[in-house]
Amino acid sequence: MYAIIETGGKQLKVEEGQEIYVEKLDVNEGDEYVFDKVVAVSNDGLTLGTPYVDGAKVTCKVVKQGKEKKIDIFKYKQKKGSTRKKQGHRQPYTKLTVSKIA
Repeated sequence: MYAIIETGGKQLKVEEGQEIYVEKLDVNEGDEYVFDKVVAVSNDGLTLGTPYVDGAKVTCKVVKQGKEKKIDIFKYKQKKGSTRKKQGHRQPYTKLTVSKIA
């Protein structure tokens, strides 16, 4: 059994017991979070929503909040000595464990 959920402008295929990383959510560690924007559910057959499946929910437990590894962004114009810019970015995320698909 699996479900396709929508979060953070993205769609994810999830199964029970799976650990997923999503865009940062405003929840505390150890809390339960319920996704109600379920696009599709596969039980015996595939149920598609228009745009979401009515009454379908995916319950997850928040494992931790964190930041990804730092990526370096370096921009420059060739043959120009003064137009160099170095910048870094760490994307925040929330790690969840899928506990129930209903």
